[in-house]
Amino acid sequence: MYKAIFLALLVVGVALVIFGISASQSLGSDISRFFTGSPTDKSIWMLIGGLALFVIGLVGLLRRTKAST
Repeated sequence: MYKAIFLALLVVGVALVIFGISASQSLGSDISRFFTGSPTDKSIWMLIGGLALFVIGLVGLLRRTKAST
Protein backbone atom coordinates (compact mmCIF):
# COMPACT_ATOMS: atom_id res chain seq x y z
CA MET A 1 0.00 0.00 0.00
CA TYR A 2 2.82 2.40 0.82
CA LYS A 3 4.46 1.78 -2.54
CA ALA A 4 1.30 2.99 -4.28
CA ILE A 5 1.34 6.18 -2.22
CA PHE A 6 5.00 6.83 -2.95
CA LEU A 7 4.45 6.06 -6.63
CA ALA A 8 1.60 8.58 -6.70
CA LEU A 9 3.84 11.19 -5.04
CA LEU A 10 6.51 10.49 -7.65
CA VAL A 11 4.06 10.92 -10.54
CA VAL A 12 2.54 14.10 -9.08
CA GLY A 13 6.04 15.48 -8.53
CA VAL A 14 7.00 14.88 -12.16
CA ALA A 15 3.75 16.51 -13.32
CA LEU A 16 4.35 19.58 -11.13
CA VAL A 17 7.90 19.95 -12.46
CA ILE A 18 6.61 19.78 -16.03
CA PHE A 19 3.90 22.36 -15.31
CA GLY A 20 6.44 24.54 -13.48
CA ILE A 21 8.80 24.52 -16.44
CA SER A 22 5.92 25.35 -18.74
CA ALA A 23 4.78 28.18 -16.47
CA SER A 24 8.29 29.59 -16.22
CA GLN A 25 8.35 29.95 -20.02
CA SER A 26 4.95 31.65 -20.28
CA LEU A 27 4.27 35.25 -21.28
CA GLY A 28 3.40 36.27 -17.71
CA SER A 29 6.65 34.84 -16.46
CA ASP A 30 8.56 36.63 -19.23
CA ILE A 31 7.00 39.94 -18.19
CA SER A 32 7.81 39.25 -14.54
CA ARG A 33 11.37 38.31 -15.49
CA PHE A 34 11.72 41.57 -17.45
CA PHE A 35 10.78 43.73 -14.45
CA THR A 36 12.07 41.69 -11.51
CA GLY A 37 14.74 39.44 -13.02
CA SER A 38 13.02 36.24 -11.89
CA PRO A 39 10.04 34.20 -13.08
CA THR A 40 6.68 34.31 -11.30
CA ASP A 41 6.29 32.93 -7.80
CA LYS A 42 3.76 30.38 -9.04
CA SER A 43 6.24 28.74 -11.38
CA ILE A 44 8.97 28.72 -8.73
CA TRP A 45 6.69 27.10 -6.14
CA MET A 46 5.52 24.52 -8.67
CA LEU A 47 9.14 23.59 -9.39
CA ILE A 48 10.10 23.43 -5.70
CA GLY A 49 6.99 21.44 -4.75
CA GLY A 50 7.41 19.10 -7.68
CA LEU A 51 11.04 18.40 -6.85
CA ALA A 52 10.18 17.82 -3.18
CA LEU A 53 7.39 15.37 -4.02
CA PHE A 54 9.60 13.62 -6.55
CA VAL A 55 12.38 13.13 -4.01
CA ILE A 56 9.98 11.93 -1.29
CA GLY A 57 8.37 9.47 -3.70
CA LEU A 58 11.72 8.21 -4.96
CA VAL A 59 13.14 7.73 -1.47
CA GLY A 60 9.96 5.98 -0.39
CA LEU A 61 10.11 3.58 -3.32
CA LEU A 62 13.81 2.82 -2.95
CA ARG A 63 13.71 2.36 0.84
CA ARG A 64 13.88 -1.23 1.94
CA THR A 65 11.31 -2.42 4.42
CA LYS A 66 12.10 -4.86 7.20
CA ALA A 67 10.72 -8.32 6.57
CA SER A 68 8.43 -9.42 9.36
CA THR A 69 9.15 -13.05 10.19
